[in-house]
Amino acid sequence: MTTNVFDVLKERGFIEQATHEDEIRELLGKDPVTFYIGFDPTADSLHVGHFIQVMVMMHMQRAGHVPIALVGGGTVMVGDPTGKTEMRKMLSVEDINNNAESIKKQLEKYLILDGEKGIVANNADWLTNLNYIEFLRDIGKHFSVNRMLTAECFKSRMEKGLSFLEFNYMIMQGYDFLELNNRYGCVLELGGNDQWSNIIAGVELIRRVKRKPAFGLTFKLLTTSEGKKMGKSEAGAVWIDKEKTAPYDLYQYLRNVDDADVENCLALLTFLPMDEVRRLGSLEGAEINKAKEILAFEFTKIVHGEEEAINAQNAAKALFASGGNATSMPSTEIESSKFEEGMGILTLLTEIGLSASNGEARRLVQQGGIYVNEERITDFRMQITLDNFQDGKLMIRKGKKVHHQVVLV
Repeated sequence: MTTNVFDVLKERGFIEQATHEDEIRELLGKDPVTFYIGFDPTADSLHVGHFIQVMVMMHMQRAGHVPIALVGGGTVMVGDPTGKTEMRKMLSVEDINNNAESIKKQLEKYLILDGEKGIVANNADWLTNLNYIEFLRDIGKHFSVNRMLTAECFKSRMEKGLSFLEFNYMIMQGYDFLELNNRYGCVLELGGNDQWSNIIAGVELIRRVKRKPAFGLTFKLLTTSEGKKMGKSEAGAVWIDKEKTAPYDLYQYLRNVDDADVENCLALLTFLPMDEVRRLGSLEGAEINKAKEILAFEFTKIVHGEEEAINAQNAAKALFASGGNATSMPSTEIESSKFEEGMGILTLLTEIGLSASNGEARRLVQQGGIYVNEERITDFRMQITLDNFQDGKLMIRKGKKVHHQVVLV
């Protein structure tokens, strides 16, 4: 190993907190280190916000370290109270297993998880069969309730109420680290900065139980320059699964970030050298749009591959210049017979998924947020007929960024 990956992560702006910064840096500059990051399967796909963690794992693995991708099939049954104002919705075991399998397949696209260079594990394997009394005697005795209640993840919930179920989450995550240390020699846990209290719990548990060093490192969440979490668009969460968020929409989401966020996103979401990141981030005026296009292309390429990134880029250019190819744009096929006598614009917006109901569609039109073939629609009673289609296609835009194509069949 030449460049220490700790320095790489620090320069790119990932690192937020470290339990023992100098020791961790020294550790990562020597032999391969086995580390882990947990992903609770609350949905059947990761989203853009999660991808910071995946990028860190890719940087670490490229530097010769061994990632453990821990799918939280056990912890998700309890639910992490971190950042939540109320208890999470309980998922069925069937949904949890399906979600866990989907996330595992996604992670295998970006990491080598062959059991040697990288490992995938599910904490349901050890958490679901625990003997409760033994667990309390062996593990629970190492946790101070007074100290746990000072953790930010619990403090924010004390006023509205924290269930005993969720109160166990920190102990379970700490136990995960101990278990991974026993099974695989894992000595480093990574996570978003909202996981700091939970990570410290695991580090201290290993140090108490095994009298051995263990370390924790957190990195920044993906946020805007104003401190708001990124990863949501007008249409909802921006998913990594292309069936849930089309590559074109993923591209457009990054293409439309604020000017002030371009350099940060380039550093965190691409592998471009930092000299190039700083050069692109310093562009001003219309030039910054070139940097946004590079950001969108590079990130879409990492997530979906170069071909999908090229298609998305071409589709985006087709909206603003002639000669492009809009085939990658989200589209819905509808039988031409449905437009012979006309289809109401509200019905069409609901049918193609740009609104959840006719009421929402009406508000969108009344607020001036709907365009048909780039003309703003002002009458919610408008009927869309075959005359509105050009070469069998109709372009609908919601707001500034969400485009959808209706194709006649």
